[in-house]
Parts: sequence; structure tokens; C-alpha cells
Amino acid sequence: MRGRQKGFSLIELLIVVAIILIIAAIAIPNLLRSKMTANEASAVGSLRTLNTACLEYSTTYGGYPHTIASMAPATPATSASADLIDSVLATGSKTGYIFTYTAGETDASGNVLSYSIAANPITRGTTGQRGFFTDQSGVIRADTTTAATSISTPIS
Repeated sequence: MRGRQKGFSLIELLIVVAIILIIAAIAIPNLLRSKMTANEASAVGSLRTLNTACLEYSTTYGGYPHTIASMAPATPATSASADLIDSVLATGSKTGYIFTYTAGETDASGNVLSYSIAANPITRGTTGQRGFFTDQSGVIRADTTTAATSISTPIS
């Protein structure tokens, strides 16, 4: 008669692996959704930061910035690099979103009178679902299917 061996049988190990795979199949999509939600929240926060920076730039230099890089870090701060936003946001890409700054028309002195900023996911459905838009009004708008515009639904 054989002595009883200690350990797990192949069937027992396969059952444990199957349970782990089922748990992973449930958890991974939720993790990806929460990452997209975090990226979207970061994009909205970045748009608020950009709106505030544009307003401060306008107050200091007499018009809105010509580019997003005009608000980048610098010492000392000048109209070409006003030190109003962080270096990551100044690149135009942050937390899975691309930020596109567009300066509007200018006055006779070359001061920018309006601007718009679009924030769109680098890969829709992976880094974010919604596109965002804001302008000098400070209202942030969102669209779940395409790039947001001035007529998209405002977020609350």
C-alpha cells in the first residue's frame, strides 16, 4: 500500500486558477473604467487651471496668451513664458488627454481678445471617453462621442 502524499492534485490547482481568472475578468474592466474617470477628472481640473491662468495672463499682460507655451514655467516670468502653469501641462498633453489651445482674434496692439481650449483623449475609450471644451467664458463643456465644441453640453 502506498503512503499518502501531501500536496494539491492537478484538479485542485486548475480550479484555483479558474477562480483567479474569473475574479480578474471582473476586476480589470472596473479598473480601466476608474482610470478613465480619473483621467477625465484630471482633464477638467487642467481646463480650470488653464482658464484661471489665461485670466491672470490677461490681467497682467493686457490680452490672453498666444499659445499654451506662453503660460509655461520661467524665471523671471515674461509675456512669452508667464510661469502660470506646470511644465507638464505646458506641453499640451497630460494624463491621457491632449490639450489644444487656439487664440482668437487680436486687437490693433496684437493683444488676443478670445481663446478656446479643447481637451480630447489620446485614445477614446482607453485613456478617456469624453472630450472637453472651454473658452474665455470659463464654462467647461463635454461630449461623449466626439470632440466637444462651444455648443456641447456644459458640465456641472
